[in-house]
Amino acid sequence: MSERLRDWTKGEAAIVYQSCGACGKVQYFRRAFCAACGAPDPVEKRASEVGTVYATSLVCRAATPEARAHVPYNIVLVDTAEGFRMMAHGDNDLAIGDKVIARYQQFAGRLVPYFAKAK
Repeated sequence: MSERLRDWTKGEAAIVYQSCGACGKVQYFRRAFCAACGAPDPVEKRASEVGTVYATSLVCRAATPEARAHVPYNIVLVDTAEGFRMMAHGDNDLAIGDKVIARYQQFAGRLVPYFAKAK
């Protein structure tokens, strides 16, 4: 596998996904192989950070003491322009079908993707 791109999981304000050179499928969770066809070494790419809200859930009871300061907060599933779906934080007023764009903010001591309505 080639050198990995840094993303929000490593403190970088970016979303990284993988694309298979053999079958063209995309995947969000990093693996050493394509989950669709099994080909080795999918290519890592930076996402455009735009998408559409697929689902939304307002969290009113924090799962951890660190998250308590953020209640209520919204968890969204976003279908990205690149074709993968990811879970992230988002504005509390987001609805299914909203066009969104990612920015990054601190949540419980970590930098996380945070989606807001696209203008």
